[in-house]
Amino acid sequence: MTLQNKELNYVLDPKNWVDNYSDYLYNYAYYRVNNQALAEDLVQDTFLAGINAQSTYKALASEKTWLVSILKNKIIDHYKKASTRNESPLQISSDEAPSYDYFFDKQKMGHWQKETSPKDWGTNTEAQIETKEFYGVLEKCMSKIPEKWQGIFKMSLLDEKDSALVCKEFSLSSSNFWVIMHRAKLQIRECLEKNWLKL
Repeated sequence: MTLQNKELNYVLDPKNWVDNYSDYLYNYAYYRVNNQALAEDLVQDTFLAGINAQSTYKALASEKTWLVSILKNKIIDHYKKASTRNESPLQISSDEAPSYDYFFDKQKMGHWQKETSPKDWGTNTEAQIETKEFYGVLEKCMSKIPEKWQGIFKMSLLDEKDSALVCKEFSLSSSNFWVIMHRAKLQIRECLEKNWLKL
């Protein structure tokens, strides 16, 4: 079945979705979940959801944009389900990344510990972070933070969603959101400094 809006010329053509969009949707999903099998499943789920929701397509966006919006919802649902399997997002087990307190001197509120203070990344930082190697290390570092945090972190920074929307999607208070983002950034930064600056 092909649906078309004559004014905007947007068309749904499911028989060509795999050829036209599977690579793009897979890359989009993989960058957000960092798992090949999961990314493939999410793309399949997106195509099935799209086929089942054809009657709701109002042709207000292109076919590709519509499929991406379905995929985004699938990714958010994945992270929401992950959060129900785990502890509260602010309780980290002792074998996970270091806690917030690890980075700062308890005697001097707001001051870095000497060992955990930000390192100098050098003068060539911008060129360095555009490399494939850097993104490989970044993906590994992001995979080390709790799974629910990954969804919040990626939705906020990769998808550039407003914090209020992220809080709504993940049922978070504003203060919890900022604590999670702060801790995730600290831990990812420390991981990058250990694994990227030494390369």
